[in-house]
Amino acid sequence: MSADRVRNTRAMAASPRCGASTRGGLACRAPAVRGKLRCRMHGGALGSGAPWGNRNARKHGAFTPERIAERRAIRELLDEAGELLKELDSS
Repeated sequence: MSADRVRNTRAMAASPRCGASTRGGLACRAPAVRGKLRCRMHGGALGSGAPWGNRNARKHGAFTPERIAERRAIRELLDEAGELLKELDSS
């Protein structure tokens, strides 16, 4: 590009900017996707972002209410067994 050519960047400079914060705490300076508040890197692109709901928990079932209740019950049984062992050791 030659030095004597004038660049028209007014439209680009006037476009709305992304409202996200960077890791450094500064504002993202990328232009927002048309009709959205974020740039393509911060969630403005189609299909970006986390899935709706907690679909990740459905893959292995470790965080379903039933499994959480099961782990609590096991923890209570282990605590009771530990207390019983302490009582047997002290007597």
